[in-house]
Amino acid sequence: MTDKQPQTRLDARYSDERATATDWAEAEKLLAGAELFWISTVRPDGRPHVTPLPAVWSQGALHFCTGPQERKARNLALNPHVVLTTGTNTWDKGYDLVVEGEAVRVTDDGRLRELAAEWEAKYGSFWHFEVDNGRFRHGPGHAYVFSVAPGTVFGFGKGEPFSQTRWRFTMED
Repeated sequence: MTDKQPQTRLDARYSDERATATDWAEAEKLLAGAELFWISTVRPDGRPHVTPLPAVWSQGALHFCTGPQERKARNLALNPHVVLTTGTNTWDKGYDLVVEGEAVRVTDDGRLRELAAEWEAKYGSFWHFEVDNGRFRHGPGHAYVFSVAPGTVFGFGKGEPFSQTRWRFTMED
C-alpha cells in the first residue's frame, strides 16, 4: 500500500444523507481484489478506446500489460492519460471505483519480476510471465507493463446508503 494519503471527500450532491466517505484503505482492498478492469485511453484522433483487462494493485499503483502493437499501447505512446474502472454490474449493490492517472511504462527487470510473481499469485499459472529485456514474455509474444499511480479516484457506493467518495492525490511529496 502507498504511504501517500489522499485528500478524501464525500460528495453530498450524490450521496445519501446517512452516507460517510469510504476510507482509502477500504478502496485499496477493493482495487487489490478486483479481477477485471476497464481501461479507457485516447486514440490519436481524440476518440475514446475502452477494453477490459486484468490488473494488479501494487505499491500504490495499478499495473497492467499489453502488447506493443495493441491499440491501447499505441494510444499511450501519444497520450499517457488513462482511466481504469472496476466494480459490479448492478445499480443498487456493490462498489465501483474509477482511477484516473498517467500510465508509465515499467522497464526495470527486477520490478517486472516482482510484478510477474504478483500476476501469477492473483490470476494463476495461465498468467505466468517471464521477464525479458524490460517487458513480459508469454509464449511467443511479449507485452509492455504500465503503472498507473492514482491522481484522482472516485468511489461509488451503490444501494442504501448511496455514496460518492473522491480521493485526490497531490503530486508533491
